[in-house]
Amino acid sequence: MKEKRQIGRGVCVVGAGMSRFGMFPDKDSKDLFIEAYNEMIASVDKGAGPEDIDALYLGNFSNDYFVHQAHWAPIIADAIGHTPKPATRTECACASSALAFKEGVFAIASGFYDVVLVGGMEEMSKCKTEEVTEGLAAAAFPSELAAGFTFPGVFGAISSVYFTKYGCRKEDLFNVTIKSHNNAALNHKAQIPFTIRDIMKQKVERARQKGTPIPTWKDEKEFLKDPKANPMVAYPMSLYDCCPISDGASCMLLVSEKMARQFTDDPLYVIGIGQGSGAGLQGSESLTSFEASRQAASEAYKMSGLKPNDIQFCEVHDCFSMAEIIDIEDMGFFKPGEGYKAVNEGVTRRDGSMPINTSGGLKCKGHPVGATGIAQLHEVWEQLRGKAGERQIPHKDLHFGAAQNIGGTGGTATVTILERR
Repeated sequence: MKEKRQIGRGVCVVGAGMSRFGMFPDKDSKDLFIEAYNEMIASVDKGAGPEDIDALYLGNFSNDYFVHQAHWAPIIADAIGHTPKPATRTECACASSALAFKEGVFAIASGFYDVVLVGGMEEMSKCKTEEVTEGLAAAAFPSELAAGFTFPGVFGAISSVYFTKYGCRKEDLFNVTIKSHNNAALNHKAQIPFTIRDIMKQKVERARQKGTPIPTWKDEKEFLKDPKANPMVAYPMSLYDCCPISDGASCMLLVSEKMARQFTDDPLYVIGIGQGSGAGLQGSESLTSFEASRQAASEAYKMSGLKPNDIQFCEVHDCFSMAEIIDIEDMGFFKPGEGYKAVNEGVTRRDGSMPINTSGGLKCKGHPVGATGIAQLHEVWEQLRGKAGERQIPHKDLHFGAAQNIGGTGGTATVTILERR
């Protein structure tokens, strides 16, 4: 492998948008993407429109299953007035829109296109929970499905191995959950914009209104230990370790570096992109690390010329609280077995030395799988440009932010690094 991979010409992000994430019975995928697209257009400082865009790359995992409609790239192209220009769908499970971003970058770097819209969306709430579980399970390896694993089961098994290997306890996962909720409470687009204390107060008030016994939890950890409030899903993970079922969309406008100043005086530069693939659980050398993530991170670091300690903050794929701990180790931010200790010490809080998932992460912001990759990059965009409002990282000089995205049970991973100059 080359020591340092490079693209043919520079690529910049000049606009970004994201819909609210949640469960929307009165909205469909087109509505959600238009919401994200309109915000993206408004974010381009010097203006942009459909006439400027050469091509669309759209990530979507499985609306074919969730809403029984396929061929989404031209459907979205028609909805935003992009036709007859080319529109292409990318699919790599939860990394679908991260791959749309990568393909858009490569299309511009090749010189074939100058301005590319990349995005993603998913519409999951129209299905029952059992149906969503079945649809998501289609991204697992056949051997995992044959063994009866669904995603909570996979990450429950991974958690058990990590606990045994490194001495982590279930209570240590609570610190991930509490941090995620604290961040999401500052994100008006998050699906669960509540702290754990907010949720505790809501439950106390409901009990008071119903005339049932009022809970007497002392703090967040006592609440999370309560099996009635936080029931077990797949040992050792409980309800508040898991991301929700979500609808949502996200998008970004990419342009060649030479054209960036035509759109904004404050572009973000794409300086690192990596992608990896990994074996299923049956073929993994370790259940406490994703080889796809390590490969993607290595490739992105080499392209950017940066090291893990150069990255100032990161959005990682926390579909479950345990995943965040493994991800931050695979990214090289902490040594194997040290990630949960860093979380416990507050290192990964918004005001810590290595902020992780300032958006609230998949766990609380939401996880409409086809939209997640670019939604993570949307948070990087807002933080680097100082537009994150109350959840803005309190470091004065942010220059390097990253996003790490996993597809399936670790079969795919991407890492993207953006720079503000």
